[in-house]
Amino acid sequence: MRTDNQRAEPSAERPDDARRRATIHDVARLAGVSRQTVSRAVNDKGEIDPGTKERVLEAARLLDYRPSRFARGLVRKGAVTTGLVIPDLRNPFFPEVAAGVLEAAEQRGWQVVVWDSRIDEAREREALDVLSHQADAVVGYFKDPDDVLTRHLGGVPLVLLERDPRQTRFAAVSIDAAPGVEQGVDHLFRAGHRRIGMLDGLHGPSPRRQAFLEQARRLGLPVAEDWVVVCPEHSVAGGESGMEALLTARPEITAVFGFNDLIAIGAMRTARRRGRSVPDDLAVLGFDGLALGELVDPALTTLHIDKRRLGRLAVEQVARLRAGEEPLRGADAWVTPELVVRDSA
Repeated sequence: MRTDNQRAEPSAERPDDARRRATIHDVARLAGVSRQTVSRAVNDKGEIDPGTKERVLEAARLLDYRPSRFARGLVRKGAVTTGLVIPDLRNPFFPEVAAGVLEAAEQRGWQVVVWDSRIDEAREREALDVLSHQADAVVGYFKDPDDVLTRHLGGVPLVLLERDPRQTRFAAVSIDAAPGVEQGVDHLFRAGHRRIGMLDGLHGPSPRRQAFLEQARRLGLPVAEDWVVVCPEHSVAGGESGMEALLTARPEITAVFGFNDLIAIGAMRTARRRGRSVPDDLAVLGFDGLALGELVDPALTTLHIDKRRLGRLAVEQVARLRAGEEPLRGADAWVTPELVVRDSA
């Protein structure tokens, strides 16, 4: 039993929106002013009417609004700060995407805060909770559906990376896998391969797997779902493990398409360990276009993605949202892979 001067604890039955920390947007809405006015009031800046300041501070007290120490102490005055959520900075694909974001942000005089979610959905949600109080917008990789993201976003603009723009209400930038996969499978077909397997990186729906199977059917190849093995992780070790399983299940394959370059490189290592020469006994095709693919022996044939452009487009989406414009849609919001032929296939 609580006394009258005790604060009631938030009920477990209250919706997530009611429990989330109040944002500067909430204070501005309640006080009927702009975010800039709220900032001036809570930071005790001049050039603000005393009555307006009092109204803002009262709204802040009602909402229990606490300005972020990051926003007050570490952000340059007047700078736009964008939060960038990356799933795995150890994977060389993602630092290149981040480089594109950083380059485009620097050209606009913006700052970027990077958060490594470590392929953990709970950390993705934590990133949104934190960055929505530290940044003016968030760009990143998130697995959760729109309704979950909304509960953790706090009202700042969000741009999703590698989410189909047609399947989200948020702004998005994605990879149009199908045209690239078609190029890759056609290349293997023209080289004489008819028994082609795939090492996927995703359980459940996978655009790359769907494009692979559809193109195989169009070419009349005897390929079905059981010619696809899902690797335990997006890494060289994951590719090695997946290739072991694929060769055990389908020893007749003469070519393999990897979900990404790291998986493809792992496939080459397993193939050699099992006495198969690449590309004479087994052709290997990757997807990503990592610089690492040029350094392995044989050099990896791959579907190259302009990863920096992916990052630059995300910043363009943020700029549009901040300007009150419609985000890029259609072909303008996609990056299409291009086949780069080297020695492995």
